[in-house]
Amino acid sequence: MSRGWVRLQAVAVSGSVAEGLMLSVVPWIAATITSDPRQLSLVNVVGQSPWLLFSLFAGVLIDRVRRSTVLASAYAVQGCAALALAVAGVTDALSLPLLVVVAFVVTSAQVLGDGASGALVPEVVEPGRLAMANTRLILIDRGAVQFVVPPVAGFLVAFGLGTPAWVACVAAMVAFALVRGLRSAAATPSAKHPLRDIADGLKFLVGTRLLLSITIAVGLGSFAASAAIAMFVLYAKEVLGLGAVGYGVMLACSAAGWVLSSFVVSRIVGRLGYAWSMRLGQVGMVVTVALIAVLPPWAWAIGVVNLLQSAIVMVWNVCSQSSRQRFTPPALLGRVLTSHRALAWGLTPLGALTGGFVAAGFGLRAVWVMAALIQIGALVTAWLGLSPKAFREAELVAANR
Repeated sequence: MSRGWVRLQAVAVSGSVAEGLMLSVVPWIAATITSDPRQLSLVNVVGQSPWLLFSLFAGVLIDRVRRSTVLASAYAVQGCAALALAVAGVTDALSLPLLVVVAFVVTSAQVLGDGASGALVPEVVEPGRLAMANTRLILIDRGAVQFVVPPVAGFLVAFGLGTPAWVACVAAMVAFALVRGLRSAAATPSAKHPLRDIADGLKFLVGTRLLLSITIAVGLGSFAASAAIAMFVLYAKEVLGLGAVGYGVMLACSAAGWVLSSFVVSRIVGRLGYAWSMRLGQVGMVVTVALIAVLPPWAWAIGVVNLLQSAIVMVWNVCSQSSRQRFTPPALLGRVLTSHRALAWGLTPLGALTGGFVAAGFGLRAVWVMAALIQIGALVTAWLGLSPKAFREAELVAANR
């Protein structure tokens, strides 16, 4: 096990603590300021917009600048955003406009950080261990750390709305310091115009049928998920009757799914293969989203569904990320990773906005009905484009490259 891989995991732990705290506390603070679904969705819309606005340019930066430097810069920005929110909490200056700005900055840092981290993995891990490495990083980011962070954020709020942000600021600075000791390969010089570099990344992604199918499926799923996530804080408060701690525990149920599935992801993928793991994962997503739409307001049942849903998403994400890393040339990897996020996650602001208007017009449960219908589209895409034959063809092209 290389030192670089060990350090990258340590960076992920610290960074995920900071990110988890901010992602948990911003929606809750917003819900204490207003209960208007449209205003709450605005925080999510603006907060998710950097995936659409900056992802393509972030990919160029990741391929042109040393990737560890990009990652360190992302945590520095995240730390500054957390500090601003913490100071606002102390000075009683919290407001929706401030939360919108903080959400925007935090996600902008996330765009850089996730892209740089994903591009660093093949530098510190052998090709045959990519699935294992991605499972570990996803587990850290969405599982073990966030299993603790959401309920902790709920308890910290009791000491002041800005308290979680102080802890997030410290965690981001620890991640920044750890990244400074991480060695990565020098960037490949490029004399091309940045737009040409972006076009090269997009051309490869769109021109590789398997990767394009994954991106379309993720795009549809992200739209559906962002609508649900934007309204989940209201669903937890108004339908399930949960408080801050209960909301944090509900988020922790999702994180528990990531943790539990991490122990079996390699076995599932090894037994079923990438194609069937991803196809069946989409079936599971349709079922779990539909369950939230029709189940009675039993918090324990929704918690179980969230756990199952996140376990399924864990398997899908490992296969999705590993596929891009396996089938993309190293010099294009940063741009392909961020191009995927721009196309796949670029719809999340529109999904969050749509969720707010659907909830305002038809009620909170209608959001999950809509999400289930959209998720069926992702299922059809995966079933048609992610066949075992498609993976065999992609492996043959990569071997002959």
